[in-house]
Amino acid sequence: MAHYPSYKSIDLPWVKSIPTHWDIQRNKNIFTEKKDEVGENSSEYTLLSLTTKGIIPRDVESGKGKFPASFDKYKVIKPGYMAFCLFDIDETPRTVGLSELDGMLTGAYTVFETRGINPKYAFYYYLALDNEKALKPLYTGLRKTIKTDTFLRTKMPVPPINEQDAIVNYLDWKTSKINKLISSKRKQISLILEQRKTLINDVITRGLKQDAPLKDSGVFWLGDIPELWSAIKIKYLFSEDNDRNIDGSAELLSFSKKKGLVPFSEISEKAPSASDLSNYRIVHEGQLLENRMQAWNGMFIRVNRSGCVSPDYSVFNASADRYVNVKFYEYVFRSPLQVEQFANASRGLGTGFNRLYTPAFGAIYTIYPPQIEQDAIVKYLDNLAQKFDVMIQKKEEQIERLKELKTLLISDAVFGKVNVTGVHVPEYEYLTEELDSDFDDDIEETEEQED
Repeated sequence: MAHYPSYKSIDLPWVKSIPTHWDIQRNKNIFTEKKDEVGENSSEYTLLSLTTKGIIPRDVESGKGKFPASFDKYKVIKPGYMAFCLFDIDETPRTVGLSELDGMLTGAYTVFETRGINPKYAFYYYLALDNEKALKPLYTGLRKTIKTDTFLRTKMPVPPINEQDAIVNYLDWKTSKINKLISSKRKQISLILEQRKTLINDVITRGLKQDAPLKDSGVFWLGDIPELWSAIKIKYLFSEDNDRNIDGSAELLSFSKKKGLVPFSEISEKAPSASDLSNYRIVHEGQLLENRMQAWNGMFIRVNRSGCVSPDYSVFNASADRYVNVKFYEYVFRSPLQVEQFANASRGLGTGFNRLYTPAFGAIYTIYPPQIEQDAIVKYLDNLAQKFDVMIQKKEEQIERLKELKTLLISDAVFGKVNVTGVHVPEYEYLTEELDSDFDDDIEETEEQED
């Protein structure tokens, strides 16, 4: 890729030189803040969310994230407007977005209309900075906040408009090609996950001996089960533990399908105060953890470390009266057949807000194999899961390399490191990076809270 003939030095922390003929302007000459609120008309607006995949309609039914009592203070956003999350920037996976939609965004965001510039170029420029979290020199305070005035005083390189257009066209083309490859890899992961789910489901419903004699379970939705197994209500296998983190000393843990149960510090640099954790639930290794609002999605796990978790979770001890391999029931409670029963028994305002309360959970039937079979199935499925995890990891590594390439392409173009104005852009299908709800259950959505 060709470089520009000459460059000049500029005084920005994140870029030290730009093509000689490029201008440099303060943001106040480019961005105009928009503060219009939806007020009492919030029902007329589509709720949008700023994610790593762009500004997209918020999936209210998923139950992810927090929602305010009222949307009156949410800001109006229109196609071509840019939204910035100018606080908690290091912890926020995506702090900039360009809207292609009409709707409303949380009032915590700063919304701008652009003028005299291609909005997509401005977006790509700040996306390049966000990818590297390069705006650190502008932060202030514990919340790592960039004040609006500070942002507006900051300068950015501005190529001639025809070059802005060329850069945007080039990046749209190149990122679309990469997004298509990423989408293909994600579909391959989905197929691997579907195959794994099918194999696991076969084993936990029929055992390792698929030709073993069967009998009627006596539970219509369970159907036939192996002859030596029985159907039993969950309350006879697990009892709830309500131990709380009164002194706030326990380590805060975070639970997701993708990462499992991990220290909160691994996913965020923001340290909660001890008082915030006083009502959190204590967990110990070997217990069963349930996300009550996501039981319908199979959010159960055998606890592998001590700590504390959200009060919205339920913690269970295995029965002392009969043998229970908790890892076996992690597999069972994630299976489609069992998850369907959890969904039916959950109660709330909608799918994403339904909770599976302990009495209803305990009243649901499940399978109960003999001890030797529980242990053998866990050993088999752990080995199987490890093989599938290796396959998935390879695909994920390929996706990460593609994302790194996309990041490099964007920064090289918007910082003027390469000259793309003479590049022929063929006809192509424009593709954004798609959400992957099957595997990426940690959709990197910014924290929705008012300052």
